[in-house]
Amino acid sequence: MYPNPFEYHRASSVDEAIALLQEHGDEAKIIAGGHSLLPTMKLRLANPEHLIDIAGIAGLSGVSEDGDMIVIGALTTHREVAENELIKQHAPVLGQIAHTIGDRQVRNRGTIGGAIAHADPAADYPAGIVALDAELVSVGPDGEHVTPASDFFVSIFTTALSPDEVLTAIRVPKAAAKTGMAYEKLPNQASGYAMVGVAAIVTLDTAGKASLVKIGVTGVADRAFRAEAAEAALTGAALDSDAVTAAAKDISGDNDVLGDVHASEPSRRRVADGLAARAVLAASKAAK
Repeated sequence: MYPNPFEYHRASSVDEAIALLQEHGDEAKIIAGGHSLLPTMKLRLANPEHLIDIAGIAGLSGVSEDGDMIVIGALTTHREVAENELIKQHAPVLGQIAHTIGDRQVRNRGTIGGAIAHADPAADYPAGIVALDAELVSVGPDGEHVTPASDFFVSIFTTALSPDEVLTAIRVPKAAAKTGMAYEKLPNQASGYAMVGVAAIVTLDTAGKASLVKIGVTGVADRAFRAEAAEAALTGAALDSDAVTAAAKDISGDNDVLGDVHASEPSRRRVADGLAARAVLAASKAAK
């Protein structure tokens, strides 16, 4: 199916993109790699009258260090995230996630910023973004804003971004010593999206117990969330299989769990529990 007609604009700067968003209001959408927006346009689920292409804006791609943070440009492709040495060293769960996204063509064109801003509840990155306590950097008419990941994802296809803001970067804290990370996913066989995805981050103390556990879950609810009860139960514990499995029971907690033709609500709950336990154990092993 073809999308409805639209007018195409190529922005040469963030300021120009913001001006175009203000000019065209609710009828405008940002596009970069296009692998999040274009499929919904072809299905007529999104029908913007104006597309604002930011792919050519300089300075919005690549990975760099800024003190104790890693800064990932919003236009950095999934392939670049998967292969970047700084990410492998300091935030490897993002590289693991990037490896699972789509196919080679999608990874070569799709961008981390586009996937995050699109806020599909089945997208992979949000699990890692919330687990990492990342910061989302955006620019609007009144300047730069920094939003914690915990406040960024609001609901299905909805974020804390204002309609006239552009996501420009993702800031991720560098991992502490003796930290391991893992991502486990049950993909939809047709699309590759996460029916359930769980990112786990584990830091071990000198006695081999967990001094820090973070668990991010995607594909289960209308937005990615942290499994705070399981995190609290595992912090300070020796992460053996029995303890992790027990803590991962009902990992979805009080969240309203999605049910659809691909997986019922009870099925998603069971899968989330199993993947959470698997991810925590894998992260613990990596930390050792």
